[in-house]
Amino acid sequence: MSTVAILLSAFVLSVVALLVFIWTQRSGMFDRSAKGAEVIFAPGEIGSAEDPAAGVVPHAVNDELRQRARADASTAPLVFFFLCCAFAWLLVASLAGLMASIKLHEPDWLVAQPWLTFGRIRTLHLNAVAYGWAPMAGLGIALFVIPRLLKTELVGARYALLGAALWNAALIAGLGAIAAGFSDGLEWLEIPWQIDILFVVGGALVGVPLVLTLLNRQVGHLYVSVWYMGCALFWFPVLFLVGNMPELHRGVQQAATNWWFGHNVLGLFYTPLALGSVYYFLPKVIGRPVQSYNLSLLGFWGLAFFYGQVGGHHLIGGPVPGWLITLSIVQSMMMIVPVVAFTVNQHQTLKGRFDALRTSPTLRFIGFGGLMYTASSMQGSFEALRSVNAVAHFTHFTVAHAHLGLYGFVTMVFFGAIYFIMPRISGREWPSQALIAAHFWLAAVGITVYFVSLTVGGWLQGLAMLDESLPFMESVALTLPYLKARSVGGALMGLGHVVFAVHFVMLLAGRSAGRNEPTLLKTL
Repeated sequence: MSTVAILLSAFVLSVVALLVFIWTQRSGMFDRSAKGAEVIFAPGEIGSAEDPAAGVVPHAVNDELRQRARADASTAPLVFFFLCCAFAWLLVASLAGLMASIKLHEPDWLVAQPWLTFGRIRTLHLNAVAYGWAPMAGLGIALFVIPRLLKTELVGARYALLGAALWNAALIAGLGAIAAGFSDGLEWLEIPWQIDILFVVGGALVGVPLVLTLLNRQVGHLYVSVWYMGCALFWFPVLFLVGNMPELHRGVQQAATNWWFGHNVLGLFYTPLALGSVYYFLPKVIGRPVQSYNLSLLGFWGLAFFYGQVGGHHLIGGPVPGWLITLSIVQSMMMIVPVVAFTVNQHQTLKGRFDALRTSPTLRFIGFGGLMYTASSMQGSFEALRSVNAVAHFTHFTVAHAHLGLYGFVTMVFFGAIYFIMPRISGREWPSQALIAAHFWLAAVGITVYFVSLTVGGWLQGLAMLDESLPFMESVALTLPYLKARSVGGALMGLGHVVFAVHFVMLLAGRSAGRNEPTLLKTL
């Protein structure tokens, strides 16, 4: 039997086995009446939108709603601290990212100081996003959502507060080390391993309250968002410890482990936190359970089964075993299964409620993020194919893909979740619908310009690099217009972040005083 036939058979068998596994756990794959999807609602709450909450009095007052209020109160100070840290790192990362982008087409700009050179400022941007903005926002959201889903107050919040303080101290030290020229030299793992010890301790302390709260839960069924968020908090420590263990890997093994970590930190940490957020906030905003709870489980188990080895496709053409590359390509294509499950479920849940996208700040951001999850995941699967990789590898095409996933999907979902959470933990509505709209359009247009320009420019760059009749510098020169467009897109996103931060400060300053209705968007 040929290699193609063996791999195709393995793909088909894996898909069939996954479907059988899910079927044994749940009956009725498209059953609309699955009770598991309704556990996020209090009795009588289905059909009532919760968007946002500060000025909304639920039409049913019962013990479960009171318990939810107590859960929100127990998490409010801690979540507020996490989100304040997230805002700070978002602004730092935005400034560093824009500077790095400009340097690609203005290489002589700001080169007098070593820490402002491209190699360091770009690495500062990456680490401020990867260990600052995304974890602080994602963990803050998880700390808010999980007690709600477990219908109990958060237990041991002081451990998470100490853990967050250690985490941020580690990040400040790590960014300082990178700026000073000290680095482990591995992408996504640049921070020296001695500092990583603080991340490990801080992350473990953050996880303690979630474990204690889980042990004290008041529910028998764990909603799918708990699976996503809980497993993200289990997967990340394993990834981080293995990726950062000093002297554990060398040479080719180190490169393979590097991309195993680099890809999985997106797919098994940020992505589950974002998907768990979508599966909670989308139904809450429209007042309707997800269309198929079983498809949500299929998406979770598909992610868990298929994502673990997809990072190897970044090593196509390198001195690594052929079977490792092929396994990575096959698993990358298998990821189509959970992505399609999520996409169908999201569309069917929103069917008939698309008007809410025009008015709900949370739903507008989360809906956009959900679409970008589908787009970035599909692109990633096909980018793993050798024929596509031959053109796209080592080009700006892969940069566009990475930003579509981490910004277009993860960050936009986190933005939407924060718009939902802040009124509940502060007791104040967002002051300005115009600023919310400005934030959305700056972010959405910015990432669109960024992605399209780098995708087109990167593909042309790859074709030029493969043309042996062209000198290498031709492939560099032709990217300049697209790199300038990238800076325009980055500037729009950065401006959106400034608007978001200013709006956040206005909320804290009480600029919405007297508002007794939700801050919803007008039809735009």
